Amino acid sequence: MSTAELACSYAALILADDGLEISADKIQTILGAAKVQEVEPIWATIFAKALEGKDVKELLTNVGSAGAASAAPAAATGGAAAPAEEKKEEKEEDKEESDEDMGFGLFD
Repeated sequence: MSTAELACSYAALILADDGLEISADKIQTILGAAKVQEVEPIWATIFAKALEGKDVKELLTNVGSAGAASAAPAAATGGAAAPAEEKKEEKEEDKEESDEDMGFGLFD
């Protein structure tokens, strides 16, 4: 992550913490007050548009819960798929053995 992205992220968090609207002008004001000079104005605009109409506090509090909720169904389906895969492997081994029993081989 670049310095510009990090500075804009922090500025957006400051605005969200104060309950203020996140806009490019306000981000630029915070960056100016913090004397962060290597940030181009386009970054403030990008962050303001990306966060427009979103509750940043809500996004931050739901980060962990979304990952845990999606991991649980994946674990359940992963456990159910494992026995089915084992059965397929056993059937493939049976086919290979039956070909050898007939006298057919790769190097015959």
